[in-house]
Amino acid sequence: MKSGGPKIFILIVFIFGAMAGLSWLIYGQYQERAATGKSGRAFRPVPVEVAQILRGPIALQRTFSGELEALAEFVVAPKVNGRVQNVIVNIADTVKRGQVVAELDDDEYVQAVAQAQADLEVAKAKLSEAESALDIANREFKRTESLLKRGIASDSEFDVVSQDQMAKQAQLKVAAAQVSKAESSLETANIRLGYTKVTAGWTGGNELRVVAERYVDGGQTVAANAPLLLIVELDPIVGVVFVTEQDYARLKPGQRLWLKTDAYPDEQYAGRIERIAPVFRKSTRQARIEMTIDNPQHRLKPGMFIRATVVLAQVPEAIIVPEQALTIRDDRSGVFLVSEDGKSVVWRAVKVGIRQGGVMQVEGEGLSGRVVILGQQLVKHGSAITIPAEQDKTVAGGERSDSQ
Repeated sequence: MKSGGPKIFILIVFIFGAMAGLSWLIYGQYQERAATGKSGRAFRPVPVEVAQILRGPIALQRTFSGELEALAEFVVAPKVNGRVQNVIVNIADTVKRGQVVAELDDDEYVQAVAQAQADLEVAKAKLSEAESALDIANREFKRTESLLKRGIASDSEFDVVSQDQMAKQAQLKVAAAQVSKAESSLETANIRLGYTKVTAGWTGGNELRVVAERYVDGGQTVAANAPLLLIVELDPIVGVVFVTEQDYARLKPGQRLWLKTDAYPDEQYAGRIERIAPVFRKSTRQARIEMTIDNPQHRLKPGMFIRATVVLAQVPEAIIVPEQALTIRDDRSGVFLVSEDGKSVVWRAVKVGIRQGGVMQVEGEGLSGRVVILGQQLVKHGSAITIPAEQDKTVAGGERSDSQ
């Protein structure tokens, strides 16, 4: 026991020393972790993705869905009833203003003209007879008046011829009125005969239009004012969209736009806003917007579905960053700028302007270089960062150099 005492003592001391060293190591690691704690991010670089801040024009655009309508529509209808003898034009035909587009059977109206002509001849004959009778009455009045002055004719005889003269004058007026009436009847008959030639007589707009619909064929009997054809004006053509209150205030007549259709997906057509409705529809809370589009080749047709894009606002020189860069800190909008050495970030408050196509206009101080677009929720002002994409490029470049 005495000879083994020192060895046991040394062993005990060694064990205690090892335990003390292990305890110190554990305590040191604990202290390090406690020191970093939540603020460990400030000492450990946070991996982020970045994008370049750009400068240039940006525009706020809106695309509205709608349809095309004809600028003007004119329904061709006869003014008299009758049997359709011939429809001269068909769908898609071009029609000139005043052109005859249909003909009605005119036998009845030709006969009416002949009857009116005969009535006029009778009336003229009666007028001639009345004129002759008045001439005779005038001569008799003058002769009797002369005899009365000489004392040969009596007053009663003079009264008789005077009364006869006035009667003949009245008869002449009646005959003249009958002639006027007969002339008017003849004119009416001729007009009604002319109505059997149905014309496309619209007012305003272009001289040429296009037949959109045909409602009757030859041989059908139609009533007065029954529609025969629908004629439309296609150049320019009208686009109609409906907008909400959010966009309504930004629109105004004269604004330029361009539109596309499913019929010609690779083409776009220029136009402008022509009219803006002053009221909103109660059912949809939307307002009607009408736009005109030049259509010289008539490729665009009424009823086509359209997507019209309008520039609502435009800034020629703006600071532009991706929308992903926007971060909210203490209820303030801002972005994290990357330092020149790419190892830390700086917070900058910004005012957001136009947003379009995944990017946005921002205003603020010191906005240049690069911004963080991914990982900004893990950093704060002054945080250390690392950009894995750049490190990967560096590593890849080094490997290529080594291989070479």
